[in-house]
Order: sequence, then structure tokens, then C-alpha cells
Amino acid sequence: MATLLLIVIYIAFIGLGIPDSLFGAAWPAIYTELGLPVSWANFVTMLISGGTILSSLLSARLINRFGTAAITAVSTSLTAAALLGFSISGSMLWLCLFAVPLGLGAGSIDTALNNYVALHYKATHMNFLHCFYGIGVSLSPFLMSLALSSGSWRSGYRMVFWFQLGIAALTILSLPLWKKVRHAREEPEEAAVRTVGIFSLLKQAKVRRACLVFLGSCGLECTCGIWGSTFLVQARAMTPEDAAGMITFYYIGIAFGRFLSGLLANKLSSGKLIQIGQGILLAALVLVILPLPAPVAGVGLFLIGAGNGPVFPNMLHLTPETFGKEISQSVMGAQMAVSYIGILLAPALFGLIAQAISAALLPYYLLVFYGAMMAGSFLLKRAS
Repeated sequence: MATLLLIVIYIAFIGLGIPDSLFGAAWPAIYTELGLPVSWANFVTMLISGGTILSSLLSARLINRFGTAAITAVSTSLTAAALLGFSISGSMLWLCLFAVPLGLGAGSIDTALNNYVALHYKATHMNFLHCFYGIGVSLSPFLMSLALSSGSWRSGYRMVFWFQLGIAALTILSLPLWKKVRHAREEPEEAAVRTVGIFSLLKQAKVRRACLVFLGSCGLECTCGIWGSTFLVQARAMTPEDAAGMITFYYIGIAFGRFLSGLLANKLSSGKLIQIGQGILLAALVLVILPLPAPVAGVGLFLIGAGNGPVFPNMLHLTPETFGKEISQSVMGAQMAVSYIGILLAPALFGLIAQAISAALLPYYLLVFYGAMMAGSFLLKRAS
């Protein structure tokens, strides 16, 4: 039963990844058709991120009230409905309106499933779980590209909607499975855990230090993904086409790092895997900073992804051990909210830097977030 439920969770995480990269792939066609300024994409993405942050902060209360299974089913259904809404939107107003439920649903799924896997499964499953997220992130742009080549961005959203609807139906049908697994383990109801508010949590030094790790890791990951191609064009004189192809290796590096971390999780602790990843990440940043040929910078980007990739899932898996099972759901929500704040703000800030100075400063900017991550890790380890 537990294995079957894990498969359902893996598939649900594919559904979590599906919407994340879809809008960016569709936006050039959307703003052309609707006659919108290209910069207006920020309104949609910020609403999605804002909804995700809000639902992450509220997730502990909702999950403790209704249970992980119900929240997963409702949130996945909410994201499916939002994707259908995008497909029929005829103006910027409707795109913004449907961005809200998309963000709200994503944050609840992320927090609920991460905490459940951290509590009930080994670290190897947490790493593989985030590999399945990578499948979803990779799948939706591919489907959108097919739609754009033969139809329109609307058909791409509808195609992805059917995928998400199937996943939502699976999460609904699996509701009895969650109860059977809980009874087989003789676990208490999930509502027995204690809910702690975000401000109370942030008064704890350990929580602030853990959040600093997530802020550094996620800010670095998202900034590198968004601005890596521009860096290769401006600092390494690559063509836009070659740079776009090269940045694919960065995402492959993330998936590879998490897959390898999952294989090694049975032999090495989560803390050790984080340390190894951080060591690889530092070497990769140095490699990108050095004035070497463009292909070497591409290898550096791959290693940035491979080194940073294991940090996020292994930090999540350590949450119940670090803070206790009683409040792990609340701490998980705080960590996810801070992660999304980093995802929201870090690339936007570097965009201003790139416009005012140069995108060639990218590796130095990433070093700042690496320093924040390492400071949080060092202080958290001292407090343990």
C-alpha cells in the first residue's frame, strides 16, 4: 500500500511541475495575439508566485484541518481548472485572475507532499520525488511547442489541462488509499500535530537559519535558469540559439544531481549529500567566473545544477529531524514560502543589475546567494 501511495505522490509531483514552465513557453504567442507589452508577463508571474507564497504560509492550518490527501486532491484540481481558464482567456485581466488559483494550488501541493514524504519515506524518495517534478517542468514546454507548431497557445494549455485533469482524478480516486496506509502504519490523524504561526516560527534562530539556506539555494537556482543564456551571450559571445541550447544542460544538471543524490541516499546522510553538493557548486561557480572558452562555461552551468540540485530535497527531508515531527508541517510551510520569495525576487533584482551594468556579473551575483546558503548551513549545524 505504501509503495502504491508513493507512486501516486510521484505522479502528483509531475502535476506540480507541469504549470511552472508553461507560461514562459507560451508568452511570446500570448502577448502577440492579445497585443500586450512583453513586460506584462511579470504581472502574471508575480500573481502566481504571490499565491504560492500565501498558500505555503496557510498550508499547515489547512493540512492539519483537512489532511494531506484532501489538500492534494483539491489543489491539483484547482491548478487544472486554472490551466483551462488560461486557455479561454481573452485579455490580460483574465490571465491575471486565473493566475491566482494556479499559485494557490501549487503552494499547497508542494508543502503538503514534501512534508508527508519527509515524515514517512527515506531520503532517496525525496530526491527522486523532485526528479519527477523535473519531468513535469520538461513536459509542458514540449507540449506547448507541439501546439504552437500546429495550432495555437490555447490548444497547448488545453492539452496540458487534460494531463493535469487526469492527475487530479488520480489524486481524488486515491483518497481511500491514504486512509488505508495510515491505518496500516497505525498512525494518528494528521490533525494531531501542532500548528505554529509564521511570526512565532521566525523568532526561532534555527528556523531563520534553515530559511536562509532555502533562500540562497532557490534564489541561485532560479536566477541561473532565467539569466544563464543571457550571460553566455554577453560574457562568452555565444549566439542566442547556442546559448539557449547550452542552458538545457543546466536543467539536466539539476535532474542529474537529484537522481544521483537519490541513489546515494541509502549510503550517505542527507547532511553529507548537501555538503557534497555545496562543494561541487562552489567549484562550478569558480569555473564559470574564469575567462575560459564558452563550452567550459556550459560545463560550469551543468555542475551548478548538479551541485545545487540535491540541496533543496535533502533540506526538506531533514525538516522533521531538525525541528521535530510536531511542528514540521508549519516549518515546511515557512521554508516553502521563503523559497518562493527567493524565486520571485532574486531573478528580478538581477534583471535590474543586468540592464544597468551587464549580465556578465551573473556568477558573482550567484556567489552572493551561495554565501547566504553556506552561512545558513554553518549556523544551523552549530545550533544542532
